[in-house]
Amino acid sequence: MAMPALAVAAEASKGAAATRAGKTPGSRFVTSDGTEIFYKDWGNGQPVLFSHGWPLSADAWDGQMLFLGQHGYRVIAHDRRSHGRSAQTWDGNHMDRYADDLAELIEKLDLHDVVLVGHSTGGGEIAHYVGRHGTRRIARMVLIGAVPPIMLKTASHPNGLPLEVFDGIRKGVFDDRSQFYKDLTLPFFGYNRAGAKVSEGAREAFWLQGMMGGIKGQYDCIKEFSEVDYTEDLKKIDVPTLVIHGDDDQIVPIDGSARLTAKLVKHATLKVYPGAPHGLAVTHQDQLNSDLLAFIKS
Repeated sequence: MAMPALAVAAEASKGAAATRAGKTPGSRFVTSDGTEIFYKDWGNGQPVLFSHGWPLSADAWDGQMLFLGQHGYRVIAHDRRSHGRSAQTWDGNHMDRYADDLAELIEKLDLHDVVLVGHSTGGGEIAHYVGRHGTRRIARMVLIGAVPPIMLKTASHPNGLPLEVFDGIRKGVFDDRSQFYKDLTLPFFGYNRAGAKVSEGAREAFWLQGMMGGIKGQYDCIKEFSEVDYTEDLKKIDVPTLVIHGDDDQIVPIDGSARLTAKLVKHATLKVYPGAPHGLAVTHQDQLNSDLLAFIKS
């Protein structure tokens, strides 16, 4: 009777190891408010945790996750609630909850010495995570094309964009989300610039990721990436931070974001990619991968 029991235990152990290594179709956990969050967890070594932009999913980081995983790092990325393969929630689609979801994932996986990497809205998410949960588990941070300190034009932030811009995004999502996402790929990747080499595959991947998410959560998220002020969150970041931004970013203009962020964050280094668009993780994949690896190792 002992041998069958040992065999069952061995299989269970293999299953747990496979799940930990991200070798199942996908891993999931349930947050404290009952929301199921999808995440990928690949490789071994120091953990690098990625937070994606709107309206995408963890798949937006495939080029970086594969590269860093091959270089000996444990790479993790989740689908934000109401995005990708995570549950489509009616409530809780706000930055406080996004940051808490991230904290619960970090705690569930018992991650330490983490490198946090956030793009666009994901940059706001990791900054707000620090504002709410501190840097006890965090070693370094990378903000790529990130929305902080705030995208909206205000009296204290004159370089921001007018509210009408974000109302237009809301209207586009409400009226014809599918077509809006297709059209958005052109400025997102800089494909509307003269001489740009257009990848229809990249455009289709963006559209697919966007359409996997739920319209209510994506609609709510527009306010979170545009109107939330992350200034105080940025001031609480006390770990080495790399700020990467394209100077031809048509979605999050550099003067109202990265240049200000680099002044607010202690120990921050600003690296500008000349001519790069918002979606530089795709258009400048090799350069970004090299810079990430060098920064993590430094």
